[in-house]
Amino acid sequence: MKNIVAFSGSNSSKSINQQLIHIAAKMVVGANVEIVNIRDYPAVVYGQDEEAKNGFPASMLAFHKIMQMADGFIISSPEHNGFMPTAFKNTIDWISRMGGKTFNDKPTVFLSTSPGPRGGAAVMTQLLNVMPYQGAKVIGGHSVGSFNDKVKDGQLIDLDDKGKIENLVNQLVTAL
Repeated sequence: MKNIVAFSGSNSSKSINQQLIHIAAKMVVGANVEIVNIRDYPAVVYGQDEEAKNGFPASMLAFHKIMQMADGFIISSPEHNGFMPTAFKNTIDWISRMGGKTFNDKPTVFLSTSPGPRGGAAVMTQLLNVMPYQGAKVIGGHSVGSFNDKVKDGQLIDLDDKGKIENLVNQLVTAL
């Protein structure tokens, strides 16, 4: 059976994007899903001098290994001032230095959510445009706006959003 790695780009202990990852993971049929939390893989801010002096952080080597073993990805990113969060960008920066493309041309679904009505639409545009350069074979993306109104007791109750995410997840499994 194929393996999907699912994680949020947030390092917040109360991340609604990590909650969305759990919701999306439950929709996967026909593949194993490993849910990862980037909070468990902290690293100093990437810089060439840091890499030259200290090499790769053990946390980033471990995360890289997880990404290498995946057949596909589900990633949900919050939007911080119109961009992906620093923790997510930093992870991508470190992994990109370890040889090959970050996502190794594997199928990837991008999600985002926020308490506001746009659901992280700006970061979604950024992810869909930039991540192919990092080797993400983009299946598609979806932003869930007004998270607190649409998720109750860990369940996505908005049928439109639920259907769109289920469709993306099914396309991902087919692409594996």
